[in-house]
Amino acid sequence: QVQLVESGGGLVQPGGSLRLSCAASGMIFSIYTMGWYRQAPGKQRELVAAITSGGSPNYVDSVKGRFTISRDNAKNTVYLQMNSLKPEDTAVYYCNAIRTGTRNPVFNWGQGTQVTVSS
Repeated sequence: QVQLVESGGGLVQPGGSLRLSCAASGMIFSIYTMGWYRQAPGKQRELVAAITSGGSPNYVDSVKGRFTISRDNAKNTVYLQMNSLKPEDTAVYYCNAIRTGTRNPVFNWGQGTQVTVSS
């Protein structure tokens, strides 16, 4: 059974930083493109960053230059370093494998981790 466990969220002031982690189990982690999604209150879940099995990253325009996605295949873990955080980054953040050729997730969602950017 696949498990995705996100951690590292919290309350941070605008301009601050957080590093999210997602530990995966029950899957062959290294073969998947992995992604970080977020869902703000009243909004649909969106994919904000992805990293291929080979380590190539991609970002939505709203986070380019501020967020960095990385992965450690030996630890079955994907990370999201978030800098220069803005109030509009407030959301629950989730990781998942991404279905090839789509923005859709492969597995059931984990519990997510709450990120709140506020002064």
